[in-house]
Formats: sequence, structure tokens, C-alpha cells
Amino acid sequence: MNEAVSLHDLTVLTEEQRANLLLRAEDDLASYLDKVDPIIAAVKAEGDHALAKFAREFDQVPLTHDAIAATANDFDQAFDSLDAQMISVLEYAADNIRRYHEAQMPQNFWMQEIRPGVLVGERYTSIDSVACYSPRGKGSFPSVTLMTVIPAVVAGVEQVIVVTPAGPDGQVDPATLVAARLAGVEQVYKAGGAQAVAAVAFGTDTIPACRKIVGPGSPWFVAGRQRLQHVIDTGLPAGPSEVIVMADETANSSIAALDIIIESEHGPDSSAFLVTWSKDVALAAREKIPGYWQQMSEGQAAHSQAVLGGQRGGIVLTPNAEEAYRFINDYAPEHLQVLSKHPYEHLSHIRNAAEILLGEHTAGSIANYMMGPNCVLPTSGAAHTHSPLGVHDFMKSCSVGHMTKTGYNEMAPKTHIFATYEGFDAHANAVSELREQAFADDGQ
Repeated sequence: MNEAVSLHDLTVLTEEQRANLLLRAEDDLASYLDKVDPIIAAVKAEGDHALAKFAREFDQVPLTHDAIAATANDFDQAFDSLDAQMISVLEYAADNIRRYHEAQMPQNFWMQEIRPGVLVGERYTSIDSVACYSPRGKGSFPSVTLMTVIPAVVAGVEQVIVVTPAGPDGQVDPATLVAARLAGVEQVYKAGGAQAVAAVAFGTDTIPACRKIVGPGSPWFVAGRQRLQHVIDTGLPAGPSEVIVMADETANSSIAALDIIIESEHGPDSSAFLVTWSKDVALAAREKIPGYWQQMSEGQAAHSQAVLGGQRGGIVLTPNAEEAYRFINDYAPEHLQVLSKHPYEHLSHIRNAAEILLGEHTAGSIANYMMGPNCVLPTSGAAHTHSPLGVHDFMKSCSVGHMTKTGYNEMAPKTHIFATYEGFDAHANAVSELREQAFADDGQ
């Protein structure tokens, strides 16, 4: 049965075949982009009525235009219906996530004198309004609600809302409502996919327009963000889940098998590779994976089998550690787990990964739910240039400068030369004797 797990041997693959391993499902959104255009247009024109119509058509959800917003009673019922142990776990996770992001907060304002009389600095302020998207197509994700809402609240965003698809009963997932309240937000709205992006981009009678939307989602959601990026800040690219588990010769092959399955169960559009230069670890893990599938539900096991048996998953066997590092850095994974008895020895070799989890006790599932660092991460190679979601995504900085006469006297002549070279007369005049005359005329 181990033949069901793909084995990609880099020693025999061509460069083209190796490059194909780097591709993700999100790399081709062409089939979605044109399809989301009429959805966006309908939401812009019809607002809540379009949201309700699409919920009925796409998700078979009995939603009406006057029931888009979750009510206070919905929140209370969610707390009453959710298992007390689950509420306790959500509280524990929320506390860890909040502590991490509070530690991440930048200094609100700083100034430094870089030359006599020349002070420069930076001031941080929060974005005015943000929509946090919590997907539901493959289940409910209160973890995403915590991970998106808490840093926004910590950053001081004035208006934070949650948009999430309604379930089959037309209601928001109870754990998502509990998570939202624990995170500090009670504006939760029922909308999913491209129509959710359009709703927060343009606003409806119920849903307020926002400056930014964050969170992961389906290709429909991602396509909607692409189409509307000129209207709303669409945040970091966060699409289908992906992971690389790197295992050296000291790694426990059973742990490697367990951990490679984690992200692969999200769905057939996920990507998951075990990368190792140890043939013993590779073959042993490959042998053990099917046994773990037997201990999963049929649906989740099928998702994992589709990923690990395809082109976007399985085991990548490299000739040595250097080629493993090169593959990882080229791939720039969303999640990277380093399985080794000495994981820190590998850390300096990794440049491109959104999240690095070190050691065999640092299970990816713990990081996804409650360790503290954000689990909303750049996907599809965006970790080459993007960082995980954090408080900085909900803030912006402005530079601040102040100059005394001492500083002006030093920099003005040099600025005059610079401006004259570039041919900007007004720039040059503003630091010439004309400024001195203006001060003299004013009695300064």
C-alpha cells in the first residue's frame, strides 16, 4: 500500500520535473477569475440580497437578506451550546495568541538625532477598519478567527469585523462566534467566497465597507481578492495549505509520517512533502503513512491520499542536506517542520519559510491552534517576500522629522546642489537665500 505515497527522487528528476514539484493549486486561478466577475458585480449592485442569493445557490444555505448579521442572541446560544471543555481550550489558545502579538507590538513612537539638529523617527497608528475572513468550505475554523481578530484588536484597529460562510442551518459555527467574542469582536456576518470580499470592499446595508481583508480561503475567495485589490487592501496571499517536513538521519520516521499528513488532510488542493536525504527515514515513513490513514475518517484520509499520492505531495529524497535546503528555499513553504535531534543546526540554512517549527515535539497542529505565533501564513511561494500575519498587518507607520536651525544650516546647501542637479527649481529655491529672506521679513 506504500506505493500510494509518491516518491520523488531528486537524483533522477530533470530540472523541469523538479520545477513542477514547486507548483501549487493556487498557481492557476484563470478558471476562477472570470467567474467571480458577475458575483462581484451582483454584490456591488444588490448588496445583502445578492449575498443571500449566492448562499442559497452555491451552498444550499437557507439565508435571507435580513439575516446576514449574527445577533447577540446567536452569541449567547453559541456559548450555551458549545462544550465547556472546548470553550476552555479556546480561552487558553486566545490567551497564548494574545501574549505573542502583544510582544510583537512595535514601539509606538521614536525619534533619533542622526546629526546635530536633525531628528528623524517613526510613528505607528492602526488601520481604521479590517475584515477578518474565516473559511468554512472544508469545516469550521475558529482557530482562524482567533489568529486574525486578536492581532487586529491588539494593534488597536477601531472597527474589526468577521465574515464567514453560514452553515447548512443558516447559522454561524458556534465555536467561531465564541472565538470572535473571546478575541474582542461581536460584528460577525454571513458571507463566503468572492461575494464576501465584494461585500467588505463596497459595503452593503448590513456589512460595513472596510479598508482591508485578511485570512485564508478557497480559490474563489483568492480570485475575488485579486479582482478587488484596487478597491480594498487584500493582505498577504493565503490560499490552500502547504507544508514541508524536513527530516534528517536522526529523525523519528513515525513522527515524520504523522506530521506530513497534518496539512494534507485539508483537501486535495493542499501540498505536503517530506524532504529528507536519509533513504532509511524516507522508506520507513512511506511504509507507516498508510497505517495512519487507517486511523482517520474516510473523508480526511481521502484528502491526504490525494495529496500525498500526487504531484503536489509525497516524499522528496535528496542526495544530501544541501540539496534539501535548496529545495526548501526554492519552495518557500507556508509551514516548515524540522525533525531532528539537533534542529537548530539546520535553522541557519533556511531562508524562505513562513513558519519554522523546530524539533520533534513541536507538532504542526499545536502551532496551528494555540502556540501563539500566527497560523495565517503566506502560501504559494509568497514566503519569499512576505511575513506571517501579525500586528504589523493591522498598522501602518509614518515617518517623522524635525530640524533645528543648526541642522538646516548643514543640510540646506547640500540639498540645493542636489535639487539643482535634478532640475527642480522650487526644491532648490526652498533651501536658498529666498528662505533666509522669508525668515528676515518675518523678524526671525
